[in-house]
Amino acid sequence: MPQVPQTLDALAVRTWCGLALEALGRAREEIDAINVYPVADGDTGTNLYLTVESAAAAVEAVFAGYETVTGVVGPTGSAASGAVSTEVTGAGLPTLADAVRAMAHGALIGARGNSGTILAQLLRGMAQVLAADGEVDGAAGGETDGATDGESAHTDGQALRLALRQAADSAREAVAHPVEGTVLTVATAAAEAATGTEGDCGTVACAAYEGARAALMATPGQLAVLERAGVVDAGGRGLLAVLAALAETFTGESPGAGRVAGEVHTRVNGMDGVSGVDRVDGVARVDVNGVCVDSRPGEEGPAFEVTYLLEAEDADVARLRARLDRLGNSLVVVGGDGLWNVHVHADDAGAAVEAGVEAGRPYRIRITHFGLGDAHTAGAAGRPPRERAQRAVVAVVPGEGLAGLYAEAGATTVLARPGEPPASGELVEAVRRAHAREVVLLPNDADLRHTAAAAAEQARTEGVRVALIPTRSAVQGIAALAVHEPERRFDEDVVAMTSAAGATRYAEVAVAERQSWTMAGICQEGDVLGLIDGDVAVIGSDITATAETVLDRMLAAGGEMVTLVLGDDAPGSIAAHLEARVRESYLAVDTVAYRGGRQGALLLIGVE
Repeated sequence: MPQVPQTLDALAVRTWCGLALEALGRAREEIDAINVYPVADGDTGTNLYLTVESAAAAVEAVFAGYETVTGVVGPTGSAASGAVSTEVTGAGLPTLADAVRAMAHGALIGARGNSGTILAQLLRGMAQVLAADGEVDGAAGGETDGATDGESAHTDGQALRLALRQAADSAREAVAHPVEGTVLTVATAAAEAATGTEGDCGTVACAAYEGARAALMATPGQLAVLERAGVVDAGGRGLLAVLAALAETFTGESPGAGRVAGEVHTRVNGMDGVSGVDRVDGVARVDVNGVCVDSRPGEEGPAFEVTYLLEAEDADVARLRARLDRLGNSLVVVGGDGLWNVHVHADDAGAAVEAGVEAGRPYRIRITHFGLGDAHTAGAAGRPPRERAQRAVVAVVPGEGLAGLYAEAGATTVLARPGEPPASGELVEAVRRAHAREVVLLPNDADLRHTAAAAAEQARTEGVRVALIPTRSAVQGIAALAVHEPERRFDEDVVAMTSAAGATRYAEVAVAERQSWTMAGICQEGDVLGLIDGDVAVIGSDITATAETVLDRMLAAGGEMVTLVLGDDAPGSIAAHLEARVRESYLAVDTVAYRGGRQGALLLIGVE
């Protein structure tokens, strides 16, 4: 049996995230199948999995940062990632505070759906206690347990009790109108069971699990829609899997392995007069005592689910909550310290987004129609399920402008914010959204190749034929998309797209974030870097001059088409200057320019 952590430290957090992700991966389809509240859209398990995947990736990134040493080239999450950092980021292991803050932040930015958003707040509540400076004090429940030094005060069973209590309380505060019989009820029961338990972390975690399990099995008696369907709450079932992983982290064994899954399965397949739950494209058709009941998304509630990340001040978020509460229901706003995750169901999706614009800067905006246009939902009443397309393109793009450009060309896009690459689960979900028999996947980033490969493999297990083209830049993706012809045989189309991408050299212009050793020499913080095919080739002080030097070097080897993608911070005249340079110095070379939005790099350049 592998060694298990004895105290709550960074390694324990890392282990917990990994085990929770595995547990949700195993239970995802089961949880999706019993998802009937608040909307029977069959995605709660998937949303929880994606939320925890983002949290686990953030924790792994912290550990990777502590393993970085001087002279090792690696991705830094910045636009100047081709540089070699002169900093030594640390040795050994991150602190508990580092790990739990990363876990909470990762969950916040990756939270999906109602239950995923609540889970992100649960993890944030735990982090508020476990990452607190000094002793665990009254702000987290008033117990001290004799702890006197900062880090050790957060590593024992008492700290875990307080963290679970804070998690449950903060999650309830984040939900505009808490409903019993949901994940909130299960979280509260876990916290209460833990509060009444003395002992080490393993003892407390097991008690929390047992309290949550009992509460979960009681949810059908608290929520009528669950009782009618004969199922337990899907979000609560997902939280139970996360708590089982917490207990396994400290004991090495999963508590009650298989017991809950069996009980849930019994409820779905015959308990309390329920003969089964059949789900066709996300619509729950529950056979209760011989009567078929449709629980169809969008028929008894708002038509849209609206989610976005929001950069805003606390006072503005308070006003946002009030406005969104008037617009719709299932309102959950989680986060803090200037970054929030907003989730609401509303009929007027535009008004929900506009409210975010008035409060701050919303991004990663997702609007999902509960009744239309999704691979997991049926059409309007009486319409057959949407037919699969024969072929689709799924692409990762670094900015809103490029996302629009790719979408106009027919691609399904996944937006990658600078420093926050998408997880494989997000790519799998995008493949599902594309709803096609054949999918061409464009990662558009060398660092995403393994993530994209994992997503492709997962999609293949679901019966989708996927071809991964290893594009390393969005400009290579543009070249591939330009020759895409869905009417061609799949293999021929993939070959043509791969050839076009491979024939496109790529470059970017960015600003150095710190002093670094590079292939072109030492750069200082604030220097302008020109990276060609991933390596720093030019160091300058002027953005336009550096871009011109980079372009000249690329065209020295020939070219027929130059693609420029301008970031929000690029000088307004740079495109016109570079286009003039190409016209004057390179005959028969065309130039096209696009606005990329907030894409990290000041400028992306492609030469075909």
